Amino acid sequence: MSSHPGSPKSRPTEPRRLGLYGGSFDPVHTGHLAVAGRAREAFALDGIWFLPAAIPPHKLDQRLTGGRDRVCMLELALADLPCARVNALELSREGPSYTYDTVAEIARERPPGGSIHLILGGDNLPGLPGWHRAAELLDLVEPIVVRREGDGQDPVGSISNRLAPEHLEKLRRGYMDLPPVPGRASHIREALRKGDPDADRNLSGGVLEYIRRRGLYGLASGAQGDRP
Repeated sequence: MSSHPGSPKSRPTEPRRLGLYGGSFDPVHTGHLAVAGRAREAFALDGIWFLPAAIPPHKLDQRLTGGRDRVCMLELALADLPCARVNALELSREGPSYTYDTVAEIARERPPGGSIHLILGGDNLPGLPGWHRAAELLDLVEPIVVRREGDGQDPVGSISNRLAPEHLEKLRRGYMDLPPVPGRASHIREALRKGDPDADRNLSGGVLEYIRRRGLYGLASGAQGDRP
């Protein structure tokens, strides 16, 4: 179920060690779930909030599927993961979805004594120093840096002269190695448009059925790629 962090309903189950996972999730796929599951295990997270972006600052020229559809797909994908839920905070705001603004608002609503762990892809690191209020963001969170094959042993090294030493140390403490996982949202969208029968391999059954029912990404009912 999607919710706002400050709603009364969310407070009784507020995770002390909270993971935040932002992205377009257009659509959510098994790779996203693998990242979240590994982060929960490696950093003993009590809960993970998936934060679908309204307008990612680095994708201003990309038209996203509507927020309601992306939230619905996330809820279907997370239905069997009791530690995970959708937080639609960014979809309620106008303008670009800056990570600092989102994290700061969530932090203000949380009780004292907990920690916020922000999941970042290793491919985000080169641009991280240029993010909106990047230093203040790193003050608020414990970053989890997903280190994939090809990122090298120390991907933070490429930005070592652009962030404060304490922030570099935080990023290095948060390294999390992830085995290769299939699926990229852009490849999945393209495969669905082409009617590739293998397009559904990285989508949960509920998400695929929703895509078909809504006619998203050019996939209509009865199209190739549907599971029986």
